[in-house]
This record gives sequence, C-alpha cells and structure tokens, in this order.
Amino acid sequence: MTGLYHLARLNSQWFWVDESLLSAFIERWRPETHTFHMPFGECTITLQDVAYQLGLPIDGAPVSGCLTKFENLMEHGRPAWVWFRELFGELPPQSKVKQMTVCYTWFHERFRVLPADATDETVRVYARAYILMLFSSQLFADKNANRVHLRWLPYLASLDDLGRYSWSSAALAWLYRCLCRGTNRNVVNLAGPLQLLQSWIFWRFPTLRPTGFDQFRFPLASRWAEFVPRNDAGAQRLVSARLALDRLRVHDFVWEPYSSVDVAAVIHPEILADEHRRLWTAVTSLIYFAAIEWHQVDRVLPQFDGVQHLPEGALNIDWLHAKDGRGGDRWFPTYYQEWHHFWEDRLQSVI
Repeated sequence: MTGLYHLARLNSQWFWVDESLLSAFIERWRPETHTFHMPFGECTITLQDVAYQLGLPIDGAPVSGCLTKFENLMEHGRPAWVWFRELFGELPPQSKVKQMTVCYTWFHERFRVLPADATDETVRVYARAYILMLFSSQLFADKNANRVHLRWLPYLASLDDLGRYSWSSAALAWLYRCLCRGTNRNVVNLAGPLQLLQSWIFWRFPTLRPTGFDQFRFPLASRWAEFVPRNDAGAQRLVSARLALDRLRVHDFVWEPYSSVDVAAVIHPEILADEHRRLWTAVTSLIYFAAIEWHQVDRVLPQFDGVQHLPEGALNIDWLHAKDGRGGDRWFPTYYQEWHHFWEDRLQSVI
C-alpha cells in the first residue's frame, strides 16, 4: 500500500559499504552537472537506477512540506509532539529526545516485537514506527545516524496516502545532495542512501565488482547484502580505488545493465508501469524537503540506449546547495515554488 515493500525486503540484511571506494567516486562527482566525470565520459545514478536497485515508485507527489511547526503550516495541523502521541500511543522519555529527533534505539526497543494479540490499530502503530526507522536508516540517513527526525509525521498520519508520493525522486535528491556536500574538502563523513550508490557501482562497473555474487533477486541491490569490504588500511584502499578509476575505459562501464534476460526474470512488473517508466528520462527537479537537485539525464543518454547529443548547459543551483532548511522553518512548496513547478510539469520534460 505504501510502495515500500521492496525496500523493506532490503532491510532484512545489514549492508556494509566500502567507504574507500565510495570516497573515490565522490571525488569524481561534479555538483554542476550531477554526474561522475570518468576517463570515458560522464555517467550518473538516475531514477531508473533507483527503481531497479531499490524497487521504489517514481511517479507521485513530491516529498516536501516543512521540518517543524506543523501546527502553523499544515491543514488541520497540530504541534509535533501531540501528533507523535496520537500516532505512536506514547511519548519517548525526555532523555531520548533532542530537539525534533528521537533516539533510534528507543524506536527499535519499543516497537521491535508486535504483540501476539495486537489489534488493527496496534498493527498500524507498529507499521508507522517501522516505516519511520526505514526512512531514517535506508533512504534518508544523515550523519546523525542514531536519531529519527519527526519531519515524516504528516506522512505517517495517513498510511493510506503514503503510496502516492515519489519516494524514489526524494531518495535520489538526498543522495545527490550528500554527494554534492561530499565534494567539499572539509566534509569527512559520508551520508545518504549509500547502499544505492554502492550497488549502482557494482552493477555498472564489473572491474570494481566483488566476486562470488552472481545470484540475485529483486530489488537488485539485494545482490550485495552479504558483501563485506576488506579491512586493510583505509588510506591504501583509497589510493587503489583512485587508481582503478583512473584506468577505466569505455568498455569497463555497463551502459545498460538492466537489459539482460536474467534481470527481466526477477523484475517486478509494477516497476515497468508506464507512469513510472516514462519518467526515467525526465530532465526535472528532484525534491526532498529543502533539498532541491536536478535530474540532468540529457548528459547520459547512452545509459538509456540513446545517442549522446550536445547537452544543455548546466544549471547554476549553488543557491539551492547552500540551503538545508535551517535558520527558520518554511513551507517549502511555496518557498521553492519554481522548482516544485518543474516536478509538476515533469511529463513535459521527458526526453
């Protein structure tokens, strides 16, 4: 119902990431174009990749609103902690609360096991808690990985409506934002849906792929669920990863990894539904609350079996990159109205 079933299946395994490999890729990320600049040209993670790797829906309303003060900005709004008590049946101890966040371990301990005699309403309470933890750990993780933000409360208030939002574009917007931040030499920690980034690398770069992972199912990121990176010196692994990227040639990149018969055998048909598939090549905005990024797929048309033409000039969105929602809350659909219009008109920008 929520469109998160396939993502939930990924949550059954702990994903280890190769931080050195991801760091080497971030060094080749260009915030101006939202592409990795490689020796053979440009490539990037697109909405198509999110659909195949995580099994998330693409078409839908943007994930936006505000970060706090729901009572002022939302219809029938009420203070965040009043909503919290209504949705979860109780408030966490004050020691587990910090501003608009709750300690992740409190959610995990409180809602770990569903009671055997649970009513329908209790099931919904536990489902909300699980989805909140899913968002915090899988899709929208930040550097404060041990805390759960309350920004999603308005969405959890109505589980029936949760599936009408574009969680795929929101996740990609957040990954793009984290990659753009990572290009700053003063940023030392990785954040975002890193299992998406790592799975994309392994599927598209065979020479960088670990051996022994030939079996897979849907979603495709589950292929690497048991992968464990080497534990030798991180600095040495980073140098090796940089050298491996320097040596890449055009035949070392798989432009269309999802066209194989093996992938077709495991893909779920809803991922290929027209309303989602047609947006794979939409040059449009990606929205996740205050994070606004640009899906500039006109620079990577060979990833869609296309012939690369001269792309449009890169947008200057430095102003957007400087915004993170801090310093006074806003109703983002109004504050970023122009960029929301781009998403509303997304079907007009399909290549």
